Amino acid sequence: MLQDLLTALAVVASLGVLYVVSAARVVKQYERGVVFRLGRLAGDVRAPGFTMVVPFVDRLHKVNMQIVTLPVPAQEGITRDNVTVRVDAVVYFKVVDAANALVKVEDYRFAVSQMAQTSLRSIIGKSELDDLLSDREKLNQGLELMIDSPAVGWGVQIDRVEIKDVSLPDTMKRSMARQAEADRERRARIINADAELQASKKLAEAAEQMSEQPSALQLRLLQTVVAVAAEKNSTLVLPFPVELLRFLEKAQERPVER
Repeated sequence: MLQDLLTALAVVASLGVLYVVSAARVVKQYERGVVFRLGRLAGDVRAPGFTMVVPFVDRLHKVNMQIVTLPVPAQEGITRDNVTVRVDAVVYFKVVDAANALVKVEDYRFAVSQMAQTSLRSIIGKSELDDLLSDREKLNQGLELMIDSPAVGWGVQIDRVEIKDVSLPDTMKRSMARQAEADRERRARIINADAELQASKKLAEAAEQMSEQPSALQLRLLQTVVAVAAEKNSTLVLPFPVELLRFLEKAQERPVER
């Protein structure tokens, strides 16, 4: 009798251990567990740690709650100003509702990827080339809003969207290079013209001052001669002052005193 009792206890204990092993599940810190009992959603989402399910009745699905980096393949489109471009981007998103991510959509990763590609093509068609090249922050916000609107119902939150690169045709690159070169040349000419204008104003002021004091012109001439004479390998050509000619002319006009 005792032998049968010990055997029964051993069988019950073995069945208990087998049940625990079959029912035991471990949910990691960055995961959430969703239990389906006979095909229906059962209870709340399981938190990280050790949990139990009913063997052969419950099925536990683990959903990753980490931020997912999803590259968006390059999309080709025509901008609003009729320029063909290829734009690629990257989407950062995470699951905020594990139950909806499994129930509301078949594959939330694929759904977010397709929505991102469609939204990117739409953004290309609504934007101009200058916006794609210089105002990406605004386009990133618009793209994020377009993807996040349907994703909220899937239990997915879009964390950030970034446009990575904008590829242009070679002809457009050459045209933009010529435009930039012409713009730089235009600015250089404006700067040179402005410098000439300022220099001419200063020279006019200097000439006005020297006209009042003829000796100032002589001093300036001597300074120039000293500066040129410092270079011993230079040939100095001394100009004849016009003021001296005027002085001689005035001396000839004076009447001879008797």
